[in-house]
Amino acid sequence: MDDRLDELGQAILRALPGAVTGYTVAVGELTVTAAAREIVAVTTRLRDDPEFQFVAFVDVTAVDWPQRSRRFDVVYHLLSPYKNRRIRIKIETDEATPVPSIISVFPGADWFEREVFDLYGVVFAGHPDLRRILTDYGFEGHPLRKDFPLTGFLEVRWDDEQKRVVYEKVQLGQEFRNFDFLSPWEGPDYALPGDEKAKAG
Repeated sequence: MDDRLDELGQAILRALPGAVTGYTVAVGELTVTAAAREIVAVTTRLRDDPEFQFVAFVDVTAVDWPQRSRRFDVVYHLLSPYKNRRIRIKIETDEATPVPSIISVFPGADWFEREVFDLYGVVFAGHPDLRRILTDYGFEGHPLRKDFPLTGFLEVRWDDEQKRVVYEKVQLGQEFRNFDFLSPWEGPDYALPGDEKAKAG
């Protein structure tokens, strides 16, 4: 299995020199790394080339690595039902550099790119309708970034007095609690009904 994936990775490297920068095979999966500016060319070739036939788009997501200068991995998953293969394509970008949209190649990427924009703040150049899709209007920040506060910035609630939706700074109703799960469970100091039977047996 890994040998076939290795051969596929080498074939993709040969087919897209410069656009594809490398590949890895791990846990029975092929991951190809590509230059962000070339993602449209890469996905087009993988879809149209009879050697690959990755015609089914699965999804687009992202991973945040805040310690890197290009902190985001944008990750694409494609499927070739003709060849019974899956592939993962990873590109890197930062907070300011837009990634080309692949909607022209796979129209189904529309909502996934909007989701990545909403939750991570990755901008997709050429996307026809890049608006937030999961968070509320006026939401500040991007909730799946590693540096996003655990409680967010604002909470939304209906105010009966003002008869409208209001935004307020988040306040926790109770303090953060730290549970000690390492301490053993200890029973009560008094005897429970039925204990005498356990001691007698």
